Amino acid sequence: MEKKKTKVQKSENSTTLQNKIKEYLRKPGSLLMLILIILAITFTVAMMLYLVIYILINGIPYINADLFAWEYDSNNVSMTPAIINTILMVAFTLILAVPIGIAAAIYLVEYAKRGSKLVKVIRITTETLAGIPSIVFGLFGFLAFVIALGWGFSMIAGILTLTFMVLPTIIRTTEEALLAVPDMYREGSFGLGAGKIRTIFVIILPSAAPGILAGIILSIGRIVGESAALIFTSGSVAEIPGNLFQGGFLDSTRTLAVHMYCLLSEGLYMNQAYATAVILLVIVLIINWLSGLLAKKVGKEK
Repeated sequence: MEKKKTKVQKSENSTTLQNKIKEYLRKPGSLLMLILIILAITFTVAMMLYLVIYILINGIPYINADLFAWEYDSNNVSMTPAIINTILMVAFTLILAVPIGIAAAIYLVEYAKRGSKLVKVIRITTETLAGIPSIVFGLFGFLAFVIALGWGFSMIAGILTLTFMVLPTIIRTTEEALLAVPDMYREGSFGLGAGKIRTIFVIILPSAAPGILAGIILSIGRIVGESAALIFTSGSVAEIPGNLFQGGFLDSTRTLAVHMYCLLSEGLYMNQAYATAVILLVIVLIINWLSGLLAKKVGKEK
């Protein structure tokens, strides 16, 4: 019986393939688009593999204990302060950006009148801000926080600049995730006597959680890989900030991406720069892996 089933499946698959080939031959435009898509995917994957392999080959041989010393100096070129600063930047930026972004998206979807001019203006603004180069945000942060507020090159200036950078991404992805939740969920909740706030936090947000997490993951990737905006705001001092509750936020810091840029621009530590790129790549992969696990867990619970 199993052999007969496998034969039937194979014949069905071959028939389906033949039908698809005939369809593509009847429509040359579809065949051309399929070929272009396959070529684009192949080129993208090949370039990504090439970059990853190139970084690993040039960086792994130069990873040693000196690169993880607690304090940076010109001999060890330690990246430990930069790693700690990167984690702090990601954590505090998300603490500021995620609640504001989710609250803004909830207002646009659940409270604002659909189709209103205000919603259209906000959407156009967020889409425009999402496409602005990071160097422009860096210039804004430099003029607003470093000069106008007199904070100088500091961690808080970098955190606020990164918050402005990732807010549009979080707002748009959260808004799309909330819009994807069927209206029947809302109607069912209201029909059972639940209020607006309870419906949002118990029904809608858990259903939209995977989409919201996707936006947060994209934001983390942008924060970790950002260098241009932080050079203008947080500076490039390779030290761990002091006590954050006693003025440590006003200390100049250097993230891992800025650290790599500084090593490359100096031209004296090229091998260490490649080793830093390997660590940065590993950190990004770990963050994406943990975020993927969290998204799957949330999806199963839903």
